[in-house]
Amino acid sequence: MSEQLTLSAEARERAGKGASRALRNQGRVPAVVYGNNEEPLSIHLEEKALIKHLNTGHFMNSVVMIDAGGKPVRTLPKDVQFHPVTDRPLHVDFLRISEHAKVTVAVPIRFVDDEKSKGLKRGGVLNAVRHELDLVCDAAEIPEEVVISLAGTDIGDSIHVSHVTLPKGTESAITDRDFTIATIVASSGAKSETTEGGEGGEAPAAADVPLVGEEPAEGGEE
Repeated sequence: MSEQLTLSAEARERAGKGASRALRNQGRVPAVVYGNNEEPLSIHLEEKALIKHLNTGHFMNSVVMIDAGGKPVRTLPKDVQFHPVTDRPLHVDFLRISEHAKVTVAVPIRFVDDEKSKGLKRGGVLNAVRHELDLVCDAAEIPEEVVISLAGTDIGDSIHVSHVTLPKGTESAITDRDFTIATIVASSGAKSETTEGGEGGEAPAAADVPLVGEEPAEGGEE
């Protein structure tokens, strides 16, 4: 289960670009908490504490308790805006949720059993089409990752969502198609070997191939 995080916050008294710029100059990040049929709550967070949580790698699929004036609010991060040059966080949107609400989260994928993949042993390459899966689950039971085994896969094989055992209590948010998650493709070296030698050996020499309209030679060279 994904870890529950906590962030201390203070209420924002003023809105607007000027007020937000002033907060950032003080090492604070403007944010808003919305949803659950309640009024939006404008807050600001300590930038260092936010960056520390962002660097965990699972901030976006973790429940975050926003402690604003001693009144913790259960939330799920929905969006983080970053500066295009410095990558500093500029603004965060949090969705207010109940303890066991059904939520949709993007959960990272981890591929395992590389050594049990025939295709990878033959020089194939894993082509990951998706690095995350959008899952619907209980807010109190958000998984940290989806583990997918590559055992038994060969070059040309595709892994679809229907082939994956999802974490208990979760389901795919995409239900209208059996989408591809990854494929095992031939590397450039493997392709060259196949082109040059085929499946069973060397390609025929040009002198051994009869021209159009010419009878095949019997017994080698004339």
